[in-house]
Amino acid sequence: MAISISVVLLLLVLAVIFVRNCSLKISHALVCTTLGFYLSCTSMAPTIHSGLTATADLVSSLRP
Repeated sequence: MAISISVVLLLLVLAVIFVRNCSLKISHALVCTTLGFYLSCTSMAPTIHSGLTATADLVSSLRP
């Protein structure tokens, strides 16, 4: 749960930065958000979730 909240906050911050720099239009952000909601309802959602979890575990296990 903590990882998904962190990822959501990171993506939100990036989206705000892109919108303020005019690199990301509001319409593009809405399309990406809609795509995310539709992907979460598909059969690919568990695969995407497990891939993101594995990537987060790999990154958290790295030592500088």
